[in-house]
Amino acid sequence: MMTVPSFRSTPALLVVLLLSVLAVLPARAELTVDITQGNIEPLPIAVPDFIAGDDVERKLSIEIAEVISANLQRTGLFRPIDKKAFISQPQSLGVNPRFANWKPLNAQALVVGAVNIEANGALRASFRLWDVFAEGQMTGLSLTTTQANWRRVAHIISDTIYERITGEAGYFDTRIVYISESGPSDRRVKRLAIMDQDGANHRLLTDGKTLVLTPRFSPTQQEITYLAYYNDQPRVYLFNIDTGEQELLGDFPGMTFAPRFSPDGNNVVMSFAKDGNSDIHVMDLRTRRVRRLTDSPSIDTGPSYAPDANKIVFESDRGGSQQLYVMNADGSGQRRISFEKGRYGTPVWSPRGDLIAFTKIFRGTFHIGVMRPDGSDERLLTQGFLVEGPTWAPNGRVLMFFRQEKSDAQGRGGDPRLFSIDLTGFNERELGTPFGGSDPAWSPGPIHQ
Repeated sequence: MMTVPSFRSTPALLVVLLLSVLAVLPARAELTVDITQGNIEPLPIAVPDFIAGDDVERKLSIEIAEVISANLQRTGLFRPIDKKAFISQPQSLGVNPRFANWKPLNAQALVVGAVNIEANGALRASFRLWDVFAEGQMTGLSLTTTQANWRRVAHIISDTIYERITGEAGYFDTRIVYISESGPSDRRVKRLAIMDQDGANHRLLTDGKTLVLTPRFSPTQQEITYLAYYNDQPRVYLFNIDTGEQELLGDFPGMTFAPRFSPDGNNVVMSFAKDGNSDIHVMDLRTRRVRRLTDSPSIDTGPSYAPDANKIVFESDRGGSQQLYVMNADGSGQRRISFEKGRYGTPVWSPRGDLIAFTKIFRGTFHIGVMRPDGSDERLLTQGFLVEGPTWAPNGRVLMFFRQEKSDAQGRGGDPRLFSIDLTGFNERELGTPFGGSDPAWSPGPIHQ
């Protein structure tokens, strides 16, 4: 019996999602994709419409299969085969497929699923993943939920397929919070926005009357910390996604920047600026007690915790130019880690703990790159007129950022747009949004709702 990741449900879910593993037959060969390689040949995979009965089920079966195909294709690791090329369609989830109908298409993997609307109106979706040439089942899954949750069903199935074939956790059942930008450059309207990782279920969280910046998820994903300008004064706020309530985190002296949660959600680390100097402080959210972590006659900002919360990476110009530094969580042991040419900023620690992503400016060009926590093995993944604001997918294999291109002869930028790229530096893709988008932040795990 193969174990699949358990689904985290909350009281807000009207129908608890039930996961059960279908019987797994041993495959005669191991079908895998090595995601550490650059520019690999995508794995051909067949994702037929799920088996269904009435019109409602058929509509859901088509939609679920389409979302699964789109999720897998965007990774650059899979190539869903055109449905028009299919020789046959699966007729039953309970029997082995006719592999002879899929081998001529060079389908390495086959997804066979079924959709049923139960007597109480609940949606039940089941699937089995088959290794076509080994003629063996790789994994299977069955979920029961409300019909409105069909997209989540598709994302969870996608995660299961991705993990089984790549050996890495999936990231499809996640959300992105970002700054939605609209209007002319001299009257820019910036609003908090949230959406699924594929751009679906887009929602604006603020009305645009107040400038908002740098949103970040809490580990529970129910709250967002962000910077907002009220009466032209920047302050750090907490926003509850479920209730829409906003809470002032604190009325600190001077200006406050770059808030970010600790991994356990009990603290927020941020930068306070006063009299031209900026230092990093941490606030205990339970007691509202604030501690100062850096104390230098320079600009220290952009802090980000390591996943074990023992260290913090930040940017500082204390050495004469903007560079990256690492310190212990109590502020001790501060040391520089970036030594290549250029200026470094916006560091973000990978959820795996093995890398730090950053923005780099060198010879007038912006870059998004990664390095190890000791500063070694620096790699630049993409570049442009303006690329900034990297954020990690929860599996630590994909980055999202925003890109802005020149729009006129004066070199002024156009609308910022959101992009993702994998750690190999290949497969850069735009994530469409209704308006311009900047400052993305990836949720640290599956959607909670």
